[in-house]
Amino acid sequence: MQPTRPLSQGEFIALMAVLFATVAFTIDAMLPALPDIAAELTPASPNRAQLIVTSFVVGLGLGSFVAGPLSDALGRRPVIMGGAVLYCAASLAASVAGSLEAVLAARVIQGLGAAGPRIVSVAIVRDLYAGRQMARIMSFAMMIFTLVPAVAPLAGQGIIALAGWRGIFWAFVGFAAIAALWLLLRQPETLPATARTPLKARALAAAARTVLMHPVVQVATLTQALLFGTLFAALSSIQPLFSVTFGRADSFPLWFAGIALASGMASLVNARLVVRVGMRAMIRRTLEAQMAVSTAMLFASSLNIMPQTIAFPVFLFWITSVFFIAGLTFGNLNAVAMEPMGHVAGMAASVVSSLATVGGALVAAPIGLAFDGTPVPLAAGVLAAVVAARLLLVRLPG
Repeated sequence: MQPTRPLSQGEFIALMAVLFATVAFTIDAMLPALPDIAAELTPASPNRAQLIVTSFVVGLGLGSFVAGPLSDALGRRPVIMGGAVLYCAASLAASVAGSLEAVLAARVIQGLGAAGPRIVSVAIVRDLYAGRQMARIMSFAMMIFTLVPAVAPLAGQGIIALAGWRGIFWAFVGFAAIAALWLLLRQPETLPATARTPLKARALAAAARTVLMHPVVQVATLTQALLFGTLFAALSSIQPLFSVTFGRADSFPLWFAGIALASGMASLVNARLVVRVGMRAMIRRTLEAQMAVSTAMLFASSLNIMPQTIAFPVFLFWITSVFFIAGLTFGNLNAVAMEPMGHVAGMAASVVSSLATVGGALVAAPIGLAFDGTPVPLAAGVLAAVVAARLLLVRLPG
């Protein structure tokens, strides 16, 4: 089934946002379930439940290595549809898993499947747009996408109340089915057969070498890895921080919704400013601001100098800023990396996202597992990653 009429730009942005949101929904809807999963599957080591987040991210990163090249060879739509099928199968397996290890294995496979919609949707955007216009489209898509993180924990909490934590995996199946059907019925193929790259080892190696050897791609990818690390670490730690540190477990989904909606405004800000200011300047200024905020947070938390009456509001402002920088940096970094890669867009989307995602998981895992009941490990990890990212940008021309 191949639609013949192109989508309006508004519907195209909405569809891309939904495909992007597969990842966010799969992570964020699980956050309220972590205490229940820990109690049932790993009561002796409840901190291990945080691996529910990073195991999915690892699968996503691994799947990203192949999703782009497959889409360059087979077309964008077939790879997204195949990924959705794998994602649904893994979700069903996780819903009946009897151990944490089985859930983690299913989550890795979920990530492999989610790589199809997540990575190939970026290649679709690159097929149709380039440069600052691509950054603008990505920003609008990210703005809509932020509605999913805002409601996902609330949805997850509601599903848990009705069907237990296993019911969340059935919700994943429904979400993926809706997105895949929308794509199938409405979005034409954006990569014509004449422009496809055969799946030949020599051609794939040449395309990968083209991506990996480009200095702009190298810097943009490493920077994304560090910033993904801050995001994944915040996602891994945020539920324990609200529950253990500040005693707000019951209201956590509502607070998370507010954080997601507030941070979602960053994409709107970026869409309005990026054409005038430029992608590189936006990234630099954002990181410099976050360095200042995280330094203050680390200092105040380490010395325990904040009165209890302001400790939570200060933490809330800071954790929102950690999520806020995603909207001001990720779309721009993707556009910077993809701009010189139009001739190998699928491979570029795969390599950049794979390395950034796996690198981010490696940065985030020790930060999350270092949780000690205070914001100090997370604040220190975020600050270190942001400083390293800003130093890397010295090598980014423009």
